[in-house]
Amino acid sequence: MQKAIIGKKIGMTQLFDERGNVIPVTVVEAGPCVVVQKKTVENDGYQSVQIGFGEISDKQLTKPMKGHFQKADVAPKRHLREFDFDSADAMNVGDLIKADTFEVGDYVDVAGTSKGKGFQGAVKRHGSHTLKRTHGTGPVARQAGSMGATSDPSRIMKGKKMAGHMGSERVTVQNLVIVKVDAENNLLAIKGAIPGPKHGIVTITSSVKKA
Repeated sequence: MQKAIIGKKIGMTQLFDERGNVIPVTVVEAGPCVVVQKKTVENDGYQSVQIGFGEISDKQLTKPMKGHFQKADVAPKRHLREFDFDSADAMNVGDLIKADTFEVGDYVDVAGTSKGKGFQGAVKRHGSHTLKRTHGTGPVARQAGSMGATSDPSRIMKGKKMAGHMGSERVTVQNLVIVKVDAENNLLAIKGAIPGPKHGIVTITSSVKKA
């Protein structure tokens, strides 16, 4: 992993390229993030860098977390994430990671928590077909339909697409392109849509499967 940062989704807008074509973009407040901890193979069994994003008051921290930030001698952060940076050896606790760590044209993967939809039926959750609503179909037009055979195995098979909780799960969108970098305001304009609601926390990393 070459580059990574934590950000907050601001919303969607549109930009125009030099030919006048419309580019739909999502604006993300990316950083500034601070290095809170370096984990090494000798001490932790693996190598990674923990970075923090977002302000939080001391009153909202537990005693262990207060000690964690005091040991690093950095201001408390609301969100912590670990990344396996290629340049981990050159990074030190207290270093800042800003939006300009990415450049226009970089391919990135954006991960976040999708919008929660609550309990939904099979039609909305899985895109199942509905029955026709005429000629005696009855009040079952949006039900899931057959659950399986009545003889053998006489049970609903595991993995059956049924009604249930929808959304509010981790989603990663790959191979998005950085369209604009505003280093002064710590903003990134990323082509396309990314997971989550406005003000949702996302992680932006260098693409692992470059298009």
